[in-house]
Amino acid sequence: MKQALVTGGSGGIGAAICRRLAADGHHVLIHANSNIQTAETLAAELNADGYSAQPVGFDITDHDAVLAALNPLTERAPIQILINNAGIHDDAAFPGMTPQQWQRVLDVSVNGFYHVTHTLMMPMIRTRWGRIVNLSSIAAITGNRGQVNYAAAKGAINSATRSLALELASRSITVNAVAPGIIDTAMSETAFDTDTIARLVPMKRAGTPAEVADLIGFLVSPQAAYITGQIISINGGMI
Repeated sequence: MKQALVTGGSGGIGAAICRRLAADGHHVLIHANSNIQTAETLAAELNADGYSAQPVGFDITDHDAVLAALNPLTERAPIQILINNAGIHDDAAFPGMTPQQWQRVLDVSVNGFYHVTHTLMMPMIRTRWGRIVNLSSIAAITGNRGQVNYAAAKGAINSATRSLALELASRSITVNAVAPGIIDTAMSETAFDTDTIARLVPMKRAGTPAEVADLIGFLVSPQAAYITGQIISINGGMI
């Protein structure tokens, strides 16, 4: 049984990823920061169903907090599967975007990626096996009005994915990114109505969190051992 950490595991897509990884037989560490109660509820649900899960709370933008939370877990057993799912929106047209809006979005997606991945890196390398999947976005590929900060953050994640994959390939550690389009979550419900989705998406519907989780479940499996350094879109044909 491998340990798998899902950052932002209490959200819509994050919870679906946690369920998929638990069903695949992994011990799932469900990360949350301000929403730790939801992570605790999800962990209790998975454990009641016979799976293995536990909540873990820390602020991924705080390097010391990340070390304090993750180092004890890696002493018990290495975390060999990492899903960097945590991210936030703080949208505004660029001329009106505040420094705080810019910094906050990059801090979670980019600095959070560094803090968590760097902390887990050496224990994973010592096992000579690992899977890292970073959640990107269609916004990083096509751009999106009002999301210059979010597109910049996810674009940085795409570049980091490719570079880290090159560093780790010889150690049987794969690094990939998954770039969802419109996914049926609480966040997308307020941004896209049915007519807009039908106009934007060739498949005429939003994707589901479970569909994203299924793709990630494959990428962390032994069957995906020769896939690394890729940015894989899941968007119903939008691009």
